[in-house]
Amino acid sequence: MEQRFVMKCGGSTLAALPNAFFAELKELQQSGVRPVIVHGGGPAISDTLGKLGIETEFVNGLRKTNDDVLDVVEMVLAGKINKEIVRKIQQNGAKALGLSGVDGKLIQAKPVANSDEIGFVGDVTDVNAAVIEGVMGMGYIPVIAPIGIDDAAQRYNINADTAAGAVASHLGVERMIVVTDVPGILKTVNGEKQVLPTVTVEEIEAMIASGEIYGGMIPKVRAAIQCIQGRVSEVVIVKGDEPGVLTRAVLEGGVGTRIVR
Repeated sequence: MEQRFVMKCGGSTLAALPNAFFAELKELQQSGVRPVIVHGGGPAISDTLGKLGIETEFVNGLRKTNDDVLDVVEMVLAGKINKEIVRKIQQNGAKALGLSGVDGKLIQAKPVANSDEIGFVGDVTDVNAAVIEGVMGMGYIPVIAPIGIDDAAQRYNINADTAAGAVASHLGVERMIVVTDVPGILKTVNGEKQVLPTVTVEEIEAMIASGEIYGGMIPKVRAAIQCIQGRVSEVVIVKGDEPGVLTRAVLEGGVGTRIVR
């Protein structure tokens, strides 16, 4: 079985990554490892909505999505950010193909339970893994924007972490990599902050309750936990600009924080 991995990355994080990261992606691809990228883009969506004068609010961390917002979500995610990532990968000598969940009904979705208050936000019901397999088989890195679609051709805004976990699970990948701007989950030991090598979901909840994980780190770890579903049993949180980070995360271990079920 060839080695493959699914990587989740925020749109703003990816744009800021150094060329060394993409060079490493190329090296991994050339050595026979098959990467799949699922990306987000929340800040860029908010920015564009602001420019267009469209108001939006968040309910429990998910963006309220009406038709107008949905148009912008698709435009920014599947258009701007998706192609930026594809360009950057290709600029660094690897081959990439951008897709959204609408293409080939790649990410099939249904409305979330509280859709009456939140609008067109979706839960993933199925992933057309054959499309991803086909793209990888042709030697391209699939770059996936998390827009979902249902049988009535209704589009849905899908949380990128949920989408990434579903893609990984349907591809049969057990470990997922979440690339952020932090080196992992930090714990203060003897007055010094250290990266925890491994932590369970239970321990994370306790650290949030005790205030050890706080502020902007809470959504990051909660997001990573959302990736643990189906076959995905562990998620590694890493900082994208650490040298050799991908090779270490995929093949060697010993980088970032492994969150295990």
